[in-house]
Amino acid sequence: MYFCITFLTAFILAFACTPLAIKIAPKIGAIDIPKDNRRMHTKAMPRFGGMAIFIGVMASIVLTTYVIFPMFCEAFLVKYPQAELIPQPVEKMTGVIAGGILIYIVGVIDDLKSMPAKVKFLAQILCGTVAYAFGVRINFVAALGFADGHIFFAGIVSYIITVIWIVGITNTVNLIDGLDGLSAGLSAIASLCLAYTAYIHGSYLTSFAMLALAGGALGFLPYNFHPAKIFMGDGGSLFLGFMLATNSIVGPVKSATVMALIGPVLVLGVPIFDTAFAILRRLINKRPIMEADKGHLHHRLMQAGLGQRRSVLTLYGIGGVMGVAAVLFSRNLYVETLGLVGVAAMYIYVFLTEANNPWIILKANRKDEAPEKREEKPEA
Repeated sequence: MYFCITFLTAFILAFACTPLAIKIAPKIGAIDIPKDNRRMHTKAMPRFGGMAIFIGVMASIVLTTYVIFPMFCEAFLVKYPQAELIPQPVEKMTGVIAGGILIYIVGVIDDLKSMPAKVKFLAQILCGTVAYAFGVRINFVAALGFADGHIFFAGIVSYIITVIWIVGITNTVNLIDGLDGLSAGLSAIASLCLAYTAYIHGSYLTSFAMLALAGGALGFLPYNFHPAKIFMGDGGSLFLGFMLATNSIVGPVKSATVMALIGPVLVLGVPIFDTAFAILRRLINKRPIMEADKGHLHHRLMQAGLGQRRSVLTLYGIGGVMGVAAVLFSRNLYVETLGLVGVAAMYIYVFLTEANNPWIILKANRKDEAPEKREEKPEA
């Protein structure tokens, strides 16, 4: 019952607040106007949907952390008097909440004023630092062959690794927000998988938080799925990414398996894979890493003849397979995990190869560059 309350609170609030966000967006200038052929939409669209996700998720997490969760713990111990609850990261969740508020503000400012890339990056580091200060950190990873079966990190090393993880995952979710419903749907899938993984390892507060995130994303999705009525904007995508990044390293979720962060990496496999190849592709073609192109997974699926709906559903499928693989991995079912990862990899390969060339994803699409080059010419 407690878990349902958390999920439904986020879902109902996000669903109810999205129409309000649609009305507010034009009044504050939160509009996405297609300026080049990278855009998948042809008309101006409100991009303030992150407000609905933020309100739903934050209200649910705050309510859960300070009201519902203590009630859950009391009921749990009454029902299982011999059980011992694993210490729950309430203080860490406070850091997640604080950092989540900051990252949402950063995203909204970027939606309204187009924040310079360097400033945006430094702001993300600040948000990661806030979470780190509250104890959300990677102090060690489990690994065979080392003392006590773990690799321990000193203070500064722990800080660097933690911030890299948080900023990296935050941006991967932001970068895949290119098709209607893609980022919200994949975030919901990842959240549900992490919620289950946290639950089976006794990290109940993290499980509650991930259910809240899934509820917020799914509450927004009916308005965002193709044809979308509103985009989430950077406020929404950065917030989703930050919440996934921080909660994936809170409590037992990060240390319950043999190779600590493999589970979260598998859950977030689609955005991580897409971002890694985007960076590699741009380096190979000697283009700025932060420069947008049409070589992302979803673009390739569109070029293969799938429409927006089928492309998004295909990536949902891949994300779901990777999520199940992460759950299996957390249960030490490594052979089954490898099999599912192989299926997902084969699926990606089939859709991304053209003319039997497996490196097509690394190639620059010269047709995509033309509009950007035309924009650089001064107007007559």
